[in-house]
Amino acid sequence: MTAWFAANGGTILVVLVLLAVVALAIWKLRKDKKAGTSSSCGCGCEHCAMHDKCHQQSR
Repeated sequence: MTAWFAANGGTILVVLVLLAVVALAIWKLRKDKKAGTSSSCGCGCEHCAMHDKCHQQSR
């Protein structure tokens, strides 16, 4: 079993790092969504056809 870990140590390390990066990205997206700040919109869309639907003003 130890030989298997030694032979695949690099692959295991890369997979763990990738999983950590994905987990942090999902955590950040959920945190932003709960705070009401969407990271998918840069708010530079004055000329966008969907501007009125995306950025509705409180009336």
